[in-house]
Amino acid sequence: MPYWLMKTEPETFSIDDLERVRVEPWTGVRSVFARFHMRNMSEGDEVLFYHSSCEPPGVAGLARVTKTKLVEETQCDPAGKYFDEKATREKPIWDCAEVEFVEKFPYLVSLAHIRAEPELKDMKLLQIGRLSVMPVAEAEYRKVVEMGHVEPKPLPAPIKVPRKAAKKTRSAKAAKTARKKPAKPAKNSAKKKSRR
Repeated sequence: MPYWLMKTEPETFSIDDLERVRVEPWTGVRSVFARFHMRNMSEGDEVLFYHSSCEPPGVAGLARVTKTKLVEETQCDPAGKYFDEKATREKPIWDCAEVEFVEKFPYLVSLAHIRAEPELKDMKLLQIGRLSVMPVAEAEYRKVVEMGHVEPKPLPAPIKVPRKAAKKTRSAKAAKTARKKPAKPAKNSAKKKSRR
């Protein structure tokens, strides 16, 4: 599949950082599932560049895969966050892809707007949200790109029910249910005696 979504925390590496350096290896991935997806990438594949662990999270722009199956250097750095004591450069455990900057969107495509878009209801992002690298269908990719070039409409605010009101509502429902239940017939001790 030639379309992907790759997540990064903007405080660590953002779309602006990619625009500045132009090309960057996608290091720090320690999920076997994300590694599997990167191993299925090909040069020229298109990438949705996603900002995560921020407010609001969302797709900030586009990148393109330039190289695949590179040795992931951070696994061999004992002082680094992503050091893997079982890995060596001769026998690496982790590999990665290299991506280049394509575009920063005029408008961030927020996760909330992705959730609200019917055409994107089947995106892997909404099903396996914690995965840092995942495939994207071509129609989904094109829809997100389209959304990144159009000023987003405000989403309706979620309706917040006060706690006390919520408790009252539940109590009222419970009382109503109780009223609907038919009363149990009274025990007839005389009948019981006559059966013995």
